[in-house]
Amino acid sequence: MRSPRLAVLAASMAVVTALSPHAPPATAAALATSVGPASVAAQDDLLDRLTAIPGLTVVSESQPAGHRFFVLTFTQPVDHRRPRGATFEQRLTLLHRSADAPVVLYTGGYGLPVNPTASRTEPTQLLDGNQVSVEHRFFRSSRPAPADWDDLTIWQEATDEHRIVQALKTVYSGRWLQTGASKGGMTSIYHRRFYPDDVDGVVAYVAPNDRLNHLDHTYDRFFAQVGSESCRAALAGVQREALKRRDRMVALLEADATRNGYTFTRTLGSVDRSFEMTILDTVWAFWQYAAEADCAAVPPVTATDEELYSWIDGVAFFGFYTDQGLDYYTPYYYQAATQLGWPDLEFRHLRGLVRHRGLYQPNSVIPAELRSRHDPQPMLDVDRWVRARSERILFIYGENDPWSAERFTPSRHDSYLYVAPGANHGANISRLSEADRTAATDTLRRWADAQPAQRSRAEAIPDDDMLPDRRTR
Repeated sequence: MRSPRLAVLAASMAVVTALSPHAPPATAAALATSVGPASVAAQDDLLDRLTAIPGLTVVSESQPAGHRFFVLTFTQPVDHRRPRGATFEQRLTLLHRSADAPVVLYTGGYGLPVNPTASRTEPTQLLDGNQVSVEHRFFRSSRPAPADWDDLTIWQEATDEHRIVQALKTVYSGRWLQTGASKGGMTSIYHRRFYPDDVDGVVAYVAPNDRLNHLDHTYDRFFAQVGSESCRAALAGVQREALKRRDRMVALLEADATRNGYTFTRTLGSVDRSFEMTILDTVWAFWQYAAEADCAAVPPVTATDEELYSWIDGVAFFGFYTDQGLDYYTPYYYQAATQLGWPDLEFRHLRGLVRHRGLYQPNSVIPAELRSRHDPQPMLDVDRWVRARSERILFIYGENDPWSAERFTPSRHDSYLYVAPGANHGANISRLSEADRTAATDTLRRWADAQPAQRSRAEAIPDDDMLPDRRTR
C-alpha cells in the first residue's frame, strides 16, 4: 500500500552545462564547445550519437567524478497500440562511463527528482557501469496531457522501457542489466516478462508479488511472527490506544493540518478517515523503515496524547494520508487498484475500534473519478511466467520487511532468491550473509561479463538506495 523509501540525493558536481527544461533541444556542438577544446572530439562523438537518436532530447549535461551525466527526454506514444497517435515526453537520465561498459537500466517505478543529479544503484556500483534511469509514465512531467488513465498499465510502461533500451543500444555495446526496488523491482520484472531479450539479467529488490488479494493471508502471518513477541505487543498497544483516544488524536491531526495546509477532500474524504488510515498503517511502517532495536522507543499505553501522536507521526507520518501527501503517489495507487494488487489485512486486534470498513485499500486514497475494479489476471500471468519460464532474475528480500512477505518464486533457469537477515525494506546485496553476498555478486558480474569494480572511480557520486520516502517527494 505504501511507497517505499528514497534517500534524499545529494551530489557535489561540477556543472558544465545546465539547460532550462523549456530551452530548445541541445546540440552536440553547443554542449561540446562549453566543455573546452581538449575534450571536444570525445564529447562530440557521444553527443552526436545521442542527438542522432530519433525522439531523444538532451536537456542538460554535467560531469561528476570522471563520468558524464545527462538529463534527457524521449518521445513516447501515449498508447503503444497506436504508435502514430498522441505522444508525450518521458524523462530519463544517463550516467555515462564508457560506451563498452555494462549498462544498468534503473526503473524506479516512480518519478525522477525534479532536478536530477547523478547517483548510482548498487548494481551500477558493483559493475562500475553506465546507468540509465527512467521516470515511470504518469509520474511528474512524464504524464500525457490530457491523461487517459487507461493507458497506465504494466505493458505500456514496459514498452516505454523497451523503446528506450533499443534506442540506446545504438550507443552502448556492453551487456545490459535491469534493476529496481519495491515498485521499481516489480517494474523490472514486468519489463522482463514482456521483453525478455532486452537485458541480460535483472536484480529485483524487495519486489512484492500480490497475486490474489482476498484469498491471501501471507501478510497477516508475517505480522504474527515478525520480531519479538514483546515488540509486536507494544506496537499493537499503540494502535489500540490511539484508536481509543480517537477524538483527542483527531483534534491533534486537525491542528497539524491547519499548520501545514493539509486537506482531505479529494482523497480520503475526511480527517477521521485519514487518521484511521494512518493508525492502520503504523505497524507496517514501523517494520518497513525500522528494526527490532527500535522497539525500545515504542511508547507505552500510559504515554500522553502528544507523545503518542509524535511517535506515530515519526513512524507513519500523519501528513502522508492527506491530499497533498498522496498527490504524487496517485499513479501508484491507481496501478495497485487496477492491476498490481495490495496487502489485504484483517486487523483482528483492532476489532470494535475501527469505524471505516474496507478502508485499507488503494481505491480509498485516490480521487473518486480514478477508482476502478481490480483485474487479477496481469499479476497471475506474471507470477506463472516468473515461476516457469523466466531466466536470469536475482531476487533480494528483507527478513523483517512487510513488502518482502509475499515474494516471487524464481524459476530454475539461472535465477535466485536471497533474504537479508533482519533487514527491512532497504535490503540489498551488501546486507546479505557473506556467502550469499559473494554468490549474488558473482552472478551479477557473470551476467554482465564484468570484472570487480574499481570503486575509487566514482567516490564523489552518491549511492542510491532506490527507495522513495513518503516525506520526500
